[in-house]
Amino acid sequence: MAAKAKNALGVTREEDYSEWYQQVIRAADLAEVSPVRGCMVIKPWGYAIWENIQAVLDRMFKETGHENAYFPLFIPMSYLEKEAEHVEGFAKECAVVTHHRLEPGSEGGLVPAGPLEEPLVIRPTSETMIGTLYAKWIQSWRDLPIKINQWANVVRWEMRTRLFLRTAEFLWQEGHTAHATEEEAWEETRLMLDVYADFAENYMAMPVIKGEKTAGERFPGAVSTISIESMMQDRKALQAGTSHFLGQNFAHAQEIKFQNQNEEEVYAWTTSWGVSTRLVGGVIMTHSDDDGLVLPPRLAPKHAVILPIYRNDDQRGEVLQYCDEVKAELESQLYDGSPVRVEIDDRDIRGGEKNWQHVKRGVPLRLEIGPKDIEKGGVFVGRRDTGEKGPHNRKEFVANIAQTLTAMQNGLFDKACAFRDEHTRQIDDLEEFKAYFTPKNQKKPEIHGGFAVCHFHEDPSVEELLKKLKVTIRCIPLDAEEEDGKCIFTGKPSKKRGIFAKAY
Repeated sequence: MAAKAKNALGVTREEDYSEWYQQVIRAADLAEVSPVRGCMVIKPWGYAIWENIQAVLDRMFKETGHENAYFPLFIPMSYLEKEAEHVEGFAKECAVVTHHRLEPGSEGGLVPAGPLEEPLVIRPTSETMIGTLYAKWIQSWRDLPIKINQWANVVRWEMRTRLFLRTAEFLWQEGHTAHATEEEAWEETRLMLDVYADFAENYMAMPVIKGEKTAGERFPGAVSTISIESMMQDRKALQAGTSHFLGQNFAHAQEIKFQNQNEEEVYAWTTSWGVSTRLVGGVIMTHSDDDGLVLPPRLAPKHAVILPIYRNDDQRGEVLQYCDEVKAELESQLYDGSPVRVEIDDRDIRGGEKNWQHVKRGVPLRLEIGPKDIEKGGVFVGRRDTGEKGPHNRKEFVANIAQTLTAMQNGLFDKACAFRDEHTRQIDDLEEFKAYFTPKNQKKPEIHGGFAVCHFHEDPSVEELLKKLKVTIRCIPLDAEEEDGKCIFTGKPSKKRGIFAKAY
């Protein structure tokens, strides 16, 4: 029997993907479960990734004409009740505040006191709050469009949680816009999905499919929801961003009206769109390996870490001076429009342990520098993406750092594209579909399935079958051409294929 390959984590993706995911987070020190059930603490390295995500998206939003603002965390219950489909979609996830103070209890401890006149919902999303204010701000066609984004936290009372992917409280951005015409609102909806797809592919190195949700998967209260869907390494889908065309539904509910150029009172057309800290989970599951986190350089908090190697104080001074020089040279180089991000790790711990810590944190490049490297005017470099290690000439390495990081970024994207293509199958037979999504080992299901591209017809009976298989229709690709076919579930005529997958 061949010896088991060594890796930094205690479990591999193939052995137990769910446990592997948790161990990647733990080993990279990204986050941990908080004392509050269902919530997480995002630790500095994990939050630095989120800050980089924020910085890029914030720039992209502003380049497309959006401004940032902030709206209240608390939403009066009556606001949610105005849009029936919306409140029904979120009712089970709402956390509700009913009292405004605490008092000593008769048997010790504290008890809620001072009931509120109206309960307040901790925002699960802000359409109703922002719509109420838009109704106040918009009086004339001259007030449009309004294009606002807010960076905030939201609460959706989840019972089964997973760090970054699904927690009771999470961080996100939510954009809300109002327009004079249906065409403008639709253009905005598509534009923001394009922004998300651009970010996912060019910064996260995560290939996505842009598509429209079916009625059963649509955002509550929306006329249409379009999303980006990506494949993780366990072949499940991750909905990584959504953009909603709300039509005039919320405008009617919130009385968002204005006088148009013909002096007629009409309702505005609105949109909303958002991504969350779920994107960090997407980065983890798209690129990481059995040694821990792998980060695309454009989002990595540090591009390179320098690890000084010396045996005594005499060597220490010389090595640290050389490391400082290399750091300064690297930081003078530009990558992705900004200085290369470098740190020197001179902690007093064993070199091997220190090296593995940075492997598990996903730092793209590790530079080991000792007396022998100094003699040769070089650096010893380890690449996180491919695992390649070897000596490099110092000047050449510094001069080529931007090209190296670009190659790593592109390589991660190409690898993820190849993985998705390998595990996407066109299926025209129901039994083949069932077999595709049924694990052979029911007690401990192995990684199986992927994306199935199938003809379908929306029907309640289809939803029941998919529920049994734990499969959902992810989207109908926006670039899909119409073709005559037959729904593999009902036998009814179909003009379109959808993407089916198990999902997070």
